[in-house]
Amino acid sequence: MLALYTSSRSLLMQNASHVPVKWLAVVSNIRSCVCSRTLTAHRLEESDNDRILNSKKFHGQKRSSVLKPHFWFVSHSIHSSSSKDGSHKVEVNRKVGTLAAMFVNNSASALQPYMKLMRIDKPIGSWLLFWPCGWSIALSAAPSSLPDLKMLALFGLGAFIMRGAGCTINDMWDKDIDEKVSRTRERPLVSGAISQFEALVFLSGQLGLGLLVLLQLNWYSILLGASSLGLVIIYPLMKRVTHWPQLVLGMAFNWGVLLGWSAVNGSCNWSVCLPLYSAGICWTIVYDTIYAHQDKAEDVLLGIKSTAIKFGEKTKLWLSGFGATMISGLVATGVQCDQTWPYYTSVGLVAAHLATQLYTLNINNPVDCSSKFVSNQRVGLLLFGGIVVGTLFKSMENDSEERRVMECKR
Repeated sequence: MLALYTSSRSLLMQNASHVPVKWLAVVSNIRSCVCSRTLTAHRLEESDNDRILNSKKFHGQKRSSVLKPHFWFVSHSIHSSSSKDGSHKVEVNRKVGTLAAMFVNNSASALQPYMKLMRIDKPIGSWLLFWPCGWSIALSAAPSSLPDLKMLALFGLGAFIMRGAGCTINDMWDKDIDEKVSRTRERPLVSGAISQFEALVFLSGQLGLGLLVLLQLNWYSILLGASSLGLVIIYPLMKRVTHWPQLVLGMAFNWGVLLGWSAVNGSCNWSVCLPLYSAGICWTIVYDTIYAHQDKAEDVLLGIKSTAIKFGEKTKLWLSGFGATMISGLVATGVQCDQTWPYYTSVGLVAAHLATQLYTLNINNPVDCSSKFVSNQRVGLLLFGGIVVGTLFKSMENDSEERRVMECKR
């Protein structure tokens, strides 16, 4: 035990600035240690590999989990071997996931394939689908009022269900492609954990639940929401026929802008909804192009099209244009809604985030692309917070204006 502790501590403390050891536990044949760290998973990937692979290590196998703030988990599988000359060779396999992934992996084995089909282990998609709905609902709130919490909860549930349904549709269309791409080879339909028929039955249940959520809204919103299903169905096919599947995804993912406004107000105010919808589409093109760069090498070989392939080495230039268009749309939306300075401050923060994201982006590093993609969750949150606070400030600014008018009349 002491020898194992010493050797494993030496292994991890080799990279002590990144993975300080907290404690080590040994249970039967599985040896594990729990560590804490402050750098990002991407920094860990960059800093660990060469140092671990080239350092002297212990014999046998080890599994460890690294817990960092914001609920990132890194699972290590380390295999060590030695030769007669005393040299050591260590192979490291690492999987990075979230608290959601841990929840899925600890669920009943019969449920796991369906949970993975819905991407419950990767909740970023649900957030990216929800935020445009949240923006629209928050903009619909009366001055000095918080957004309708019941409506936010309803749309949050709807985003979770329909994002899962979209993933099921996508995997049913793309089974033949997914089995040829390393990142998607373990998806339930490809691995055989779920059959096409089982996926179809499951999809029916998902769409049924989505319909129940939709029926809680007014008839205008019900018809508007139902009309978006066509975009959801055709999106997976677009990568086969056009280099702009991200545009179609943007149209589908930001439909909640229209739906959220109509759910609160009974119909769409197009002078507000169209600029916000356009901004959302541009945002989706930005983050999904970054996402698509992860698979571009394999996509080219398979004949799959995407904006990542179309933009190529000019990706940063193209995405800068879409980012600028997004910010313009957000400013126009604020003007139409008589928003206040907190809203425009949040728009400025969103612009700064996008600029930093694109400036530091390495389109040839899949780990960096994944990290940048996930960071867009903060973009949605920043803007949502700005809308809420900006709406609360509306009455204060109106009261100040009325006082100035009264003083002038005196």
